[in-house]
Amino acid sequence: MPVSFFLSRVLSALRDGGETVLFHHDGTTMTYRAAADLLTRLSGGLTQYRNMIAIDAPNRPEVVLTQLAAQLRGLEVVLIAASASRPARAAALAATGATLLTDTDLDSLAKSPSIPDSLPDRVTTIFPSGGTTGTPKLIRHSGIYDGMAHIFRPDGTKTALVTAPLTHMTGNAAVLGALCCGNTVVLHREFNATEVLADIERHRVTTLSLTPPRLATLLQQQSTTDTSSVQQLSLGAAPLPPQRMAEALKRFGPVVGQGYGLTEAPMIASISAEEVLARPELLGSVGRIVPGMEARIENGEVLVRGLSMMDGYHGSPPIGDGWLHTGDLGHFDADGYLFLHDRIDDVIITGEHGTKVASTTVEQALLSHPNITAAAVVANGDRLHAVVVAKTRTTTEELKAHVHQELGKEHFVPSTVEFRAELPLTPVGKVDKRQLIPR
Repeated sequence: MPVSFFLSRVLSALRDGGETVLFHHDGTTMTYRAAADLLTRLSGGLTQYRNMIAIDAPNRPEVVLTQLAAQLRGLEVVLIAASASRPARAAALAATGATLLTDTDLDSLAKSPSIPDSLPDRVTTIFPSGGTTGTPKLIRHSGIYDGMAHIFRPDGTKTALVTAPLTHMTGNAAVLGALCCGNTVVLHREFNATEVLADIERHRVTTLSLTPPRLATLLQQQSTTDTSSVQQLSLGAAPLPPQRMAEALKRFGPVVGQGYGLTEAPMIASISAEEVLARPELLGSVGRIVPGMEARIENGEVLVRGLSMMDGYHGSPPIGDGWLHTGDLGHFDADGYLFLHDRIDDVIITGEHGTKVASTTVEQALLSHPNITAAAVVANGDRLHAVVVAKTRTTTEELKAHVHQELGKEHFVPSTVEFRAELPLTPVGKVDKRQLIPR
C-alpha cells in the first residue's frame, strides 16, 4: 500500500536531526530528537480521536507537532485561522464536525509514545478563510504536502524566522518546509519588529517572509542590526507598493523576492531580486507564473489553475482542472509578468458617474509622499476615505494636492483624510480595512 511521501520525509528528518535545534521559541530550544519524542507522545494522546480534529492555538511548536501526529493517524486536521471571529470559528467546527483542541488541550494531550503500524497514503489539512466578512470558506489541501516534500530537499544549513500564524498557510508551510530540510525555525508568537531584528542577528537567520505592512514597520526601525545573514526575504499576502520593494532591496540587499498566492493556490507567481534589479519597471510586479501553474485574465480578473491548487472547498465537488477565480484584478505585460491592481471587493465606485477607483492606486500615490509611511483607502459611501500614518506633521490639503499631482484626475483624490499612529492589522499581517470604514 502506498504511503504519504510527505510523512515519510517528516519522520526521516526527525529521526536524522538528532541534537540539531528544530525550534527556538519563547527563550527555549527544542531539538529534532525532542520533537520526535513529543510527536510520538502526541500520537499516543490522539488514539481516542476519529476522523477529524481542529486546532485553535497561538504559535508554539506543539501546534505543528499535533497536526503531524493527527495526520500520522489518518485524521484530517482543521486549522482555525488566527483572524477568525467567534462566529466564524463556530461555523468551521459545525461544518466539519471536528473535535476542537485549544491551547490548553495541547498541554495535556501528550501520553505514552505510540506510532501507527502503517502510514496513511495522504494527509489532508483544511484551512478556513479568515471569516472576517462572513461565513468562512473551508479550503481542503492534500496534494501540496507531497509537493512540498519534493521541493524542500535535505539541507540543515538554514535558519527560518516565522512570525505568521501556524494555523495560516504561510506559517504552516514555512515550518513544515524547514522541517523537511532539517533546518532550524525561530518561531515567534506574533510579529514585533524589534524582536525580529534582534533574532535575525542573534540566530543568524537566513530566510524569512513578511507582509508589506510588516515590512514597512521593519524598515522604519532605525537599527544597527546585522542582517547580513539573510539570504532570502520573501514578501507577499498583500499588495506591495513599488517604493517598499525598492526600500527593502536597499536595506537587505539583492535577497528580496515577492510571491503571489492564495490559500486556495499558495504558489501562483514569483519574482526575484535579480529580475527587479535588472528591470526597475518590474518593481510593481508579482512576477511570472510558476512552473505547474497557469493563469489568464478574464474581465480584468486573474484566474488560475494547476499543481498548487486546493483539492476544493469542503463539502463541494473537487476543483480538478477547473479555473479558480482569485478575486484579484490584474494584467500581464508583454513578457508575461503579472501586475495586480486591487481586490475586486476593494474597488471603490465613486462620484455621480460611478467611476471605478482601485484603492491600491490611491494608496501608492499617498505612499509616494515623503512623509507618509502607511496608507489605506476605503469607501465612505461613494467617496474615498484615506487613513494614513505620517512621519511629521502633514495636512489634508497637502496630501490631496499630492494625489492629484500624481494621478492627474479629481476622482482619485480622497474626500477625507484621517491621521493615525498606525494602521490596524489582522493576525496574518494584512491591513484590516474593516476597522477603517467611517461609522
